[in-house]
Amino acid sequence: MAGIRDTIDTKGRRLPPVSRRSLLVGATAAGGLALAWSVWPRDYRPNLTAAPDEHVFNAFLKIGDDGHISAIVPQCEMGQGVTTLLPQIMADELGADWRTVAVETAPINALYTNTLVVDEDSAAFMPRTGVPDFVADVRSWARREWAVRHAVMLTANSSSVRMFEAPCRDAAAQARALLMMAAARRWDADWQQCDTQDGFVTLGARKLSFGELAAAAALLELPAEPVYRASSADPLYGKDLTRLDLPAKVDGSANYAGDIRLPDMVYAAIRQGPFGATRLKRIDRKAGLASPGVLSVVEHERWVAAVARNWWAANRALDRFAPEFETGGTPISSDGIDRALAAALKGDGSRIARKGDVEDAMAGRERIAADYLVAPALHAPIETRTATAAPSGDRLRVWVATQAPAQCRDAIARATGLSPAAVTLFPMMAGGSFDACLDHSVAVQAAIIARQVKRPVQLCWSRAEEIMRDMPRAPARAKMTATLNAAGGIDALVARIAVPSTNHEVRARLFDGTPADVAQRDAAGRVDAAAVEGAGGVYAIPHRAVDHCPADIGLPTARWRGNADSYTAFFTECFVDEMAARAGADALSYRMAMLGQAPLLARCLLTATSLGGWEGGLAGTAQGLACHSMRGSHIALMATARASDKGLQVEQLVAVVDAGRLVNPAIARQQVEGGLIFGLAAAVGATTDYEGGLATARKLHQIGLPRLSQTPQILIEFIDSDRDPGGIGEIGVPVVAPAVANAMFAATGRRIRRLPLSAHPL
Repeated sequence: MAGIRDTIDTKGRRLPPVSRRSLLVGATAAGGLALAWSVWPRDYRPNLTAAPDEHVFNAFLKIGDDGHISAIVPQCEMGQGVTTLLPQIMADELGADWRTVAVETAPINALYTNTLVVDEDSAAFMPRTGVPDFVADVRSWARREWAVRHAVMLTANSSSVRMFEAPCRDAAAQARALLMMAAARRWDADWQQCDTQDGFVTLGARKLSFGELAAAAALLELPAEPVYRASSADPLYGKDLTRLDLPAKVDGSANYAGDIRLPDMVYAAIRQGPFGATRLKRIDRKAGLASPGVLSVVEHERWVAAVARNWWAANRALDRFAPEFETGGTPISSDGIDRALAAALKGDGSRIARKGDVEDAMAGRERIAADYLVAPALHAPIETRTATAAPSGDRLRVWVATQAPAQCRDAIARATGLSPAAVTLFPMMAGGSFDACLDHSVAVQAAIIARQVKRPVQLCWSRAEEIMRDMPRAPARAKMTATLNAAGGIDALVARIAVPSTNHEVRARLFDGTPADVAQRDAAGRVDAAAVEGAGGVYAIPHRAVDHCPADIGLPTARWRGNADSYTAFFTECFVDEMAARAGADALSYRMAMLGQAPLLARCLLTATSLGGWEGGLAGTAQGLACHSMRGSHIALMATARASDKGLQVEQLVAVVDAGRLVNPAIARQQVEGGLIFGLAAAVGATTDYEGGLATARKLHQIGLPRLSQTPQILIEFIDSDRDPGGIGEIGVPVVAPAVANAMFAATGRRIRRLPLSAHPL
């Protein structure tokens, strides 16, 4: 915060000018800073729009006079079922009829801030090692406060239910209490003697529908504390209810950003240069504008867009415009990425986690080491990046799928010179994302194009552009080193992981609008605890350490489904399997001996091997194991895989999951199954080489995705649990690659230490 700025509170009042220096001088101690921040004026209220026959009860619920219930969902629906799960929680607590429940996307508001992701982010980026508790606590608290004031409504970290179950339940309990109060007034009764069921308030034989009571109930004063509904004889929570988004997706009426149609709308296609410090050098305007259907061209320092009457004409015209780009520095290449990872692994690292004393434990003993390498992983969603923008004077409307709507709006405002208040954002469903929708480039580009051509524009990236310009999950290289005890068990383990500091890049792009190449250069060399998340593991190893070796690979990287766990689990589970084989032990019993402090994961592992018919991992069995814990959930996977004349063939995946309470078991099963398939795709492909600063792949069939015929038989079992819900969307991803790699060792006797697995002769 340089200099002095006028500050406006949420009620429009001008506050005294405050500089960074005056704030710190006025609050020198941690407690003083907390106090200064906490008394800063602010007021957060629902900003929902209600139809004439609708009544707003709180930030999460509206009820209409006809009895319909609008559940407000503050998370991006990208296939994970959040537009069913959160409404199901609310409907259960409210006592609603599921057939009357509809869904609306939440507007941007601090009330929907995902503080859980912020808390997890704080733990990852600000480890407590060497930091006094009170300092760490205040820093984490200040980060949450900052997030609330900036409406950080992130959809990430499998956090939707974990974060919003309690707020949704509280909102429904409040609305339920008001409905019962309104009914009790009509009946001249004690409202706490009333109940709700199937959309009615009941008292004995008397009942009134929610619609009859909504108008009066919305005007009443809430009780001091939420009054929760007693256990229902027929609860909605825990049922396999039909997804609310499914009918529209089946009949085609569901709207995505590419389905928006506006009067006078035109279409745009875009061409962007190589990764790095790239600038547009020249285009052939005459040839491009002569292309059939082309209306205009928009040049930006980093890209060029053709605007036409239809998208096909716009995309074809880009070849005629023949854009030329110039890039400073050494072009990004796969060889350069490999060299950078290898150099980082040999260089200095920072110790992120430690247990015991590995140096002392390893001194004078035989050290066993193995090196592992994973390639960049593409997001590869079905829907390519798409946004629709419509200017209107000094205002702008934008339709786009985003996992961070407030930050998307702010990015558009920065790029166009508008105030955030002048930008109206319509968050859309995503046709897959896997965290790709944390990048807002397409929304910014559409806004710039629309402002320049002065008419509504729909910008859609081609599949080639989607692959070439996708910022992938970071590639990584690891050296795992262990010493064993007399029984062959792991006594000390050091995981050194060379990987870019992705989360520093993401934060700079997301919150500061920093260009990708600049964010990548600024993050290079910075320690990032989240980049090695999951490497600490749950095994009871007496001495253990995890080092992050920041790698400067030149290629911008991004968050991805499973994030760091997707490669740290590969490193750990493959190495543990190698140690079991070295000790001559069964891979199951070897793991179980180290899971005494992780009984939930141990139960998953025992159940999976029982269901799958574990044969001891003997040579020729083609069976492999892997287990992992993340986001409050636990999973064990048994894979059966072998080589065939068509290459690697995964025949069966048997997964057992403990994810706590399940709001909707059918959706939970879909998410785990989807995660397993996603993990399988990453295990055998979902990657590309890089040459000259660009991905060499251009089409989906070139990135090595498995085909439907290669999909294994999948068996999924959930452990019954009354624990708080854990994350579901990512838990299936990390275990697939190591389980399949371990199965291939059992089948062939060869270790595969590199992803994708299909890159190796079988």
